[in-house]
Amino acid sequence: MATIANPIYDSVFKFLMEDMRVARTILSALLKKNIVKVDVRPHEYSNTQRDTLSMFRIDFGGTIREDDGREYTVLIEVQKTWLETETLRFRQYLGVQYERKENIIAESKEGYAMPMVAVYILGHKVGNIEEPVLYVTTQAYDYYEQPVTKGLPDPFISSLTHNSIIVQIPLLHGKINNRLDKILTVFDQTRQDKQNQHFLKIDDNMFAEDDEMQLVIRRLLMAASDPDTRMDMNVEDEYYSIIEKRDTELMLSAQKLAEIKTRLAQSEAQLAQNEARLAQSEAQLAQKDEVIRNSILALAQSGMSDEAIAASLKIETDTVKTIKGM
Repeated sequence: MATIANPIYDSVFKFLMEDMRVARTILSALLKKNIVKVDVRPHEYSNTQRDTLSMFRIDFGGTIREDDGREYTVLIEVQKTWLETETLRFRQYLGVQYERKENIIAESKEGYAMPMVAVYILGHKVGNIEEPVLYVTTQAYDYYEQPVTKGLPDPFISSLTHNSIIVQIPLLHGKINNRLDKILTVFDQTRQDKQNQHFLKIDDNMFAEDDEMQLVIRRLLMAASDPDTRMDMNVEDEYYSIIEKRDTELMLSAQKLAEIKTRLAQSEAQLAQNEARLAQSEAQLAQKDEVIRNSILALAQSGMSDEAIAASLKIETDTVKTIKGM
């Protein structure tokens, strides 16, 4: 069993993808295309300054050769994150790519942009989706929702839309059914070393006859023995422990706030009930007072004395006199 560095770490992933032969192998498998050349775009952006969440980004230019010999270049935007993050971060970076003049095809008089593929490598699951790898493609339809294929792909359409590939690392469980499954073996966290999450255990005999996979594994073996990369992994662990502690505190604070709001709502409901009962009691009291008043006036008209009326109604004589004098 070979012990390789875990590419879920930003530092390891960066080390892995800096080898253009390895990058070509991984991107070819993801895009399911024959990528004959890969280069890092000049405006590479990676998470060199830590913010509230980890999101490693790197852009590649890939030259694809089709079966008919036709070649063209695509922009491959790779974003990798450990933790769940708001989609706004992904959208903002996509917006940057659409704005960059460097992504316009130089020989295009119309200013068409290079086709773009967004690759998201996630250290978390997306909702209830069970597929480890999702291909989200653009499709044109007419008014009657019938697919339109004639004239496509078209550079105008490709300049304004893009395809996406989403990899859910937690759903990789060692099953190898195709070329991509084999490549993604090195991301499978079920192979994590039980003693140290920085490393994965890989049976390299499985790939003895696969030269491209041997390149990938050798690169990760180098990362595992590189002191700078190992130090960076330790830093990432410390960083994420702080993030997890912060998120836990925020979650507990949110729970306490929700409990306070619930108790407040219950108190307000109880107060409203008490006010309703008080209003009802006041109405009943007013009604009772009206009955007594009418009785006093009626008995007074019949000639009864104030004392007799008070005795009859079981009230004070002064009360009878007061009501009669109103």
